[in-house]
Amino acid sequence: MDRRKLIKIGALGSILGLSKSVFGETSNGILIKENNLIDNEPKKMIYPKIVSTWNHGMAANQKAWETIKNGGTALDAIEQGLRVTESDLTNRSVGIGGMPDRTGHVTLDACIMDEQSRCGSVAFLEGIDHPISVARKVMETTQHVMLVGKGAKDFAIENGFSKIKTPLPEVKAEWKKWLKEQEKIVKQPQINHENHDTIGMLAMDKDGNICGGCTTSGWAYKLHGRVGDSPIIGAGLFIDNEVGGAVATGLGEAIIRIAGSHTVVELMRQGASAMEACKETVDRIIKKHKNLEGLQCGFLAIDKNGSVGAFSVYNGFNFAYTDEKQHKMIDAHFDRTW
Repeated sequence: MDRRKLIKIGALGSILGLSKSVFGETSNGILIKENNLIDNEPKKMIYPKIVSTWNHGMAANQKAWETIKNGGTALDAIEQGLRVTESDLTNRSVGIGGMPDRTGHVTLDACIMDEQSRCGSVAFLEGIDHPISVARKVMETTQHVMLVGKGAKDFAIENGFSKIKTPLPEVKAEWKKWLKEQEKIVKQPQINHENHDTIGMLAMDKDGNICGGCTTSGWAYKLHGRVGDSPIIGAGLFIDNEVGGAVATGLGEAIIRIAGSHTVVELMRQGASAMEACKETVDRIIKKHKNLEGLQCGFLAIDKNGSVGAFSVYNGFNFAYTDEKQHKMIDAHFDRTW
């Protein structure tokens, strides 16, 4: 073997060693034995699978899985699954049960994206049932991607979507209590386990097509008019069927700053695994902020081979995973402890 070949092999070994040291262990000492949390064996048929953020993803995944098994597309699965969470009266971060902004208005955001890179979105939508379905209607029947505020509501009503009354009485009572607290002290709400503000879902059908969606009522007691990352294509959600898809959760302002979900997908395009791409994107968020107190962000991704990865700034982020063999919650890897 000549000297030039030896140099090339040595360089390759150094690169592989560096990759293992960077992605083989998190800074909190948890060993990652695989590049992804869920790995398909290579060169085997891709079976349908669903992943979604947080515990409420279990019920959403179940409905999405039923949709696919009954012949629906990945896009159908996304819509039907997320509608379950939007209808959950006990959920305080999505849909009808969501928390209001500081003026007492519950404003809803949602987006959806299919395997052809078509996308639809609604933001600052109030008093309308199932914003994820409105987002799909925008995608499929208009030349636009995003409708907001009164325009989004008018569009929804014109297309037969049901009206809802928000906030729920118990939610309104909690908001009034919060208002009284503000008279004594300026209280900054935190993104935490109880206020994680979104559900994002990715679905892969039997043909390997990937679609995704997000829906949320946003940050509790936010400024009136605030819109986070969830309805923004490239921030809260991004799909490229040649590569994979990603969704985000957590503090939307931080995710928007780095076009988080798009960043994850582009890193996978460059050869990173789903896990590596999520971790690198979290690292970028950490580098952009001097103060990480209360700044929880997480990413969930699936690549074209069906491998799944998830990573967050702090511990506590988990996701629902469903395929033919299992339906369970999985804890994401993380950078640091609370």
